Amino acid sequence: MSDTNFWLFLAAAIVIALVPGPGIFYVAARTLSEGRTSGFASTAGTALGGMVHVVAGSLGISAIILASAELFAAVKFAGALYLVWLGIRTFCSAGRLQTLEAEPVGDKRAFRDGVLVEALNPKTAAFFLAFIPQFLEPSAASPTLQFILLGAISVTLNTLADVVVVLMASLTRAQLIGRPRLVQRLTQGSGVFIAGLGLSLALARRPVQS
Repeated sequence: MSDTNFWLFLAAAIVIALVPGPGIFYVAARTLSEGRTSGFASTAGTALGGMVHVVAGSLGISAIILASAELFAAVKFAGALYLVWLGIRTFCSAGRLQTLEAEPVGDKRAFRDGVLVEALNPKTAAFFLAFIPQFLEPSAASPTLQFILLGAISVTLNTLADVVVVLMASLTRAQLIGRPRLVQRLTQGSGVFIAGLGLSLALARRPVQS
């Protein structure tokens, strides 16, 4: 890959990572409702889920899913239903909260949820397939490895942005210790927001194939 192509890709990937998207909103909601540790676990999960799309895209699997209306719909609705379920569960858990310090945080669950939420999002697959090939060098060796390398860089930048969001959200959450009523409302709002992300995913349309 030429230096020009690489630096163009890096500049574009940084800008994209800084633009708020579903992943940032998701980890922010999880951090506000469950704490910083859960937010970091969710971030690690979404990073792994993003790499699933990178590897799948490099192997052509994502292209097959996007080319099939049935497969795209199946993946889309599976991811949407999972997000809606997470949102409902988060909303319902608000009724059991007493204080922030008393709330248990399931790191393994948060990590698993993050992986599934990102891996079941066909919009992520569409993004990688539309974005990364523009910077590949067809004449260079192994376009597959180029795709994986650029995809890994993009996922890393997105993850760094998510980490910053988690830190900011956790600072906000720390100010709420000792205010259980506000914590309850915040958790309910996070649940509604996560479910809303699921509904927005359900409305996503399959990209038009050229």
